[in-house]
Amino acid sequence: GFLKRMLGEGLATFERPATQHARPKEVLAPSEGWGYCTEFIINGEQLPVDDVRNEIQRQGESALVVGDDSAIKVHVHTHEPAVVIGYASSVGRLSRLKVDDMSSQHHRLQGESVRRPASTKHLAVVAVASGDGFRRILESLGVDSVVGGGQSMNPSTEDILAAVESVPSSDVLLLPNNGNVIMTAQQVAELSKKRVRVVPSRSLPQGIAALFAFDFSANLEANANAMSHALGQVQTIEVTRAVRATEVDGLKIAENDVIGLLNDRIVAAGASPETVVQSVLKRIDAGNVDTITIYAGADAPETEREALCTAIAKQFPKASIELQSGEQALYPYVVAVE
Repeated sequence: GFLKRMLGEGLATFERPATQHARPKEVLAPSEGWGYCTEFIINGEQLPVDDVRNEIQRQGESALVVGDDSAIKVHVHTHEPAVVIGYASSVGRLSRLKVDDMSSQHHRLQGESVRRPASTKHLAVVAVASGDGFRRILESLGVDSVVGGGQSMNPSTEDILAAVESVPSSDVLLLPNNGNVIMTAQQVAELSKKRVRVVPSRSLPQGIAALFAFDFSANLEANANAMSHALGQVQTIEVTRAVRATEVDGLKIAENDVIGLLNDRIVAAGASPETVVQSVLKRIDAGNVDTITIYAGADAPETEREALCTAIAKQFPKASIELQSGEQALYPYVVAVE
């Protein structure tokens, strides 16, 4: 609708030149793969450090758990990072989350393509996302297939259906992560031979919040209900540029102005993405904010990302401020406020 007209056409893509790597002596990987190097910090009050250490050691190898009752630093190698992350998020608030696929790194060093053994799961997750950074984040949280797409470049019904049919489960949770993709996702649920439940996430921050509510031990219906309920626990700020002059709810917008949306509604306009983010944040009660996660787009300069984090930390002194690389096109910043 209106937002799509405001955004105009998607950015052109450019092909990167091939990079050649030296090929070291081949090292055979374990049959189950190398797993994932998973790191994060658990923040909270009266955290049970010893209990966390014991559980993390049980769930992986090369575990390092240090800290006190207010912050615990975790490093572990595991084949199920989403299980570890799910446990940790039940203990406290997570920050500085990082997940690296060690099997992928190994195969790149060996000059091979990544080969993962086929498996069957009782429940799978498919999600839509724009940007390689967001794709990696979703995969680290347990998403089985990420369909490329987003604002002004929505995936087709066929694209999403193919992803649903490809995952190794007859029960599938589907996260559209965009208001314009929800109807397409619902059509996929009707067309698929599998049991598909759509969790109607309207943004990537909502989709990520839903994934933190995912319970591996629960069935399809229970997870669909819990994840849908979690959507209301996060507010989403999206920043992009207007392609023509207009006026929205008394707000005058000039062509090429930076515009800021709060939960899909345009509420601010300005000259720079950073000032617009701060302007939108002023509409949110700082007393109700625990965590602000900034997902930087492909075109957001590194220096400006850091400066924005510093400014927001002053604006919300009691909140945890995190910076992640979403690498999304068209949107310099997507911000999750919880």
